[in-house]
Amino acid sequence: MKRLPVTVRPLPIRKQRTILFAELPPEQVPEAADYLGTLERLEVNPFAERLAIDVGYDLRDHSLEGLEEALVGLGFHLDTSLLSKLRRALIFYAEETQLHNLEAPPGPQLKKSQHEA
Repeated sequence: MKRLPVTVRPLPIRKQRTILFAELPPEQVPEAADYLGTLERLEVNPFAERLAIDVGYDLRDHSLEGLEEALVGLGFHLDTSLLSKLRRALIFYAEETQLHNLEAPPGPQLKKSQHEA
C-alpha cells in the first residue's frame, strides 16, 4: 500500500495588533473596518470610540506595515503621535525580521564537546 506524502503546514504566527486613527476626518474607523473586512484571513474588530481597529492575522498572510500602507493609500488618516510612530516602527521591524528569519536556512549545527571548547 502506497503512502501519500504528508503535507505539513507550518504553525501560524498569530499577531494581534491595534491600528490607531487620527480624529479627523470623522467616521473613518467604520469605513476602514469595512475595507479590512474584505481581506481574507484577517480578523477585524473596530472601536469607533477609541479611534482604533484591532486586527488579528497570521504573519505569513499579512503584516501591520502592509495593512497600514493599504489604508493610507486609500486616504485614511492614521494617528501620527510620536508614540504611535515609534510603536509602528518597532512592530514593522520585528515582523520583517521574523519573516526574514523564517526564510533563512538553518545555521550549522554546533557540536558541544569538551575537546572543541
